[in-house]
Amino acid sequence: MSTPVTDRPASTSAGKQNRLAQLTAELRELEAKLREGGGAKRVAKQHEQGKLTARERIGLLIDPRTHFQEIGLLIAHDRYEGKAPAAGVVTGIGVVTGREVVIVANDATVKAGSWWPETITKMLRAQEIAMRTRVPILYLVDSAGVNLPYQGGVFPGQYGASRIFYYNSIMRRYLKVPQIAAVMGPCIAGGAYLPALSDVILMVEGTSFMGLGGPNLVKGATGQTVDSETLGGAYTHNAISGVAHYRVADDRACLARIRDLVRELPLAACALPITEPAPPARPERDLQQILPADHRQPYEMREVFRCLFDRGEMDEFQADYAPEMICGHARLEGIPVGVIANARGMLKDPRGGRPKFGGIVYADSADKVAFFIETMNRHGTPIIFLQDVSGFMVGSDAEHSGIIRAGARFVEAMATATVPKLVLTLNHASGAGYYAMAGQGFDPDFIFTWPTGRMGVMEGDSAVIALFSTQLEELKKQGKQPDEALQAKIDSVRADYDQQLDARYAAARGFVDAVIAPEETRATLSLALRTSLNNPGPHLGAFVLPPHLT
Repeated sequence: MSTPVTDRPASTSAGKQNRLAQLTAELRELEAKLREGGGAKRVAKQHEQGKLTARERIGLLIDPRTHFQEIGLLIAHDRYEGKAPAAGVVTGIGVVTGREVVIVANDATVKAGSWWPETITKMLRAQEIAMRTRVPILYLVDSAGVNLPYQGGVFPGQYGASRIFYYNSIMRRYLKVPQIAAVMGPCIAGGAYLPALSDVILMVEGTSFMGLGGPNLVKGATGQTVDSETLGGAYTHNAISGVAHYRVADDRACLARIRDLVRELPLAACALPITEPAPPARPERDLQQILPADHRQPYEMREVFRCLFDRGEMDEFQADYAPEMICGHARLEGIPVGVIANARGMLKDPRGGRPKFGGIVYADSADKVAFFIETMNRHGTPIIFLQDVSGFMVGSDAEHSGIIRAGARFVEAMATATVPKLVLTLNHASGAGYYAMAGQGFDPDFIFTWPTGRMGVMEGDSAVIALFSTQLEELKKQGKQPDEALQAKIDSVRADYDQQLDARYAAARGFVDAVIAPEETRATLSLALRTSLNNPGPHLGAFVLPPHLT
């Protein structure tokens, strides 16, 4: 029977604003700036054209008072001198007429919605989410096409723009993922294949255009003079070419029609025993006090559970064995989940050996987790990984215990589990421990991090030891300190690692789907879970075909 976790006190950081709160405030500031898109003048221009902005469209499209989880908001925020906020496209998951969907909306206030290299990255990730979870994907198209100065990073390559159309085709022919495309502005050149390969195309009178070439290109190529409305406007493609399926008066009417179309789509049944949601035992805002100011200091992971899971309950599996890894059953907004988390701090060895370091994976804990994952997989229960892992144990004792083989069992069980896998990085995501805890390379359904997340092979201090230990040891023998030049190199390495370990750095490169504030954790994870549960089949990548096609 599940019982609230109350037996251990929470770690706190009194006396000053804690690290998580400070980093969350900085995240909010950055997010607000990025959500301004191209700025007030370009937003006003969009409105003058009779069009809503990408985020205004999404706000009207999703159900009122529901959570829209933006995916990839921070991508490329530290590139292009800040001129490509969100890479010019808004992608994410939300709820439309009561069902989960993926949304892709070009932001025409950013370089006319043109495609940067990272725009392609975001659109492909959105399509892969739809393919894996089998939820409808809605395209709100308003793009001038390829951003020509960066065409070398957009056009060619296995993961260039053409892969968008490849995914369109796989979804349409094999996976039966509904695709609805609304042309709400320009849709030019190869980009026109995105709506053409969708199930339904809507076009807005007076503002939408779809064509392989615009009027200027047509005149240059053929000598023909034609206006854009006649060439590829809403009436042309609905009444003459027959390419489009619906012609609507304006953006609002278009979004209302999309909602009607989504409402008519069939729903898949979920076999999980979902119950009524219940609030956690502690408010999510308490998470900011639970994590310590210094990421190297311990805290009580079970207090995190009390803030995240329904009624704060977690029915722990093998609680007395290999305590550095915590496994158990919980519910999140009524959805049953298996939970795998790293305990932090020094932990007593139940067998009377030396204390264990929390956040480190040992051979026995690897075996414990592998067995738990296989059990959850047999039961069809989704798994949430709460990462705060510093790696696998090293040294002669670890090697003699068979850590390599045990770690391989852990990794294989995680990699081959066919149930949905969600990842949230709380603090550390280091070394092979990050891999074993469902790191991005192992294709979890969703991967999120708090602002405190630190993703890398090792910490800066460890890198300094690895790179400079010989020199430092020699200086120590001579009773000397590092000179100015060596100290500068050491400081530079440490600073580089700190920058690359920052959660915003990872998000800018697509290593996580989003950096989320702690008070958004339940809403984000539950939406991601519900989205994942739309696919009753195996969650082993985007290309697993239905049984009748295998």
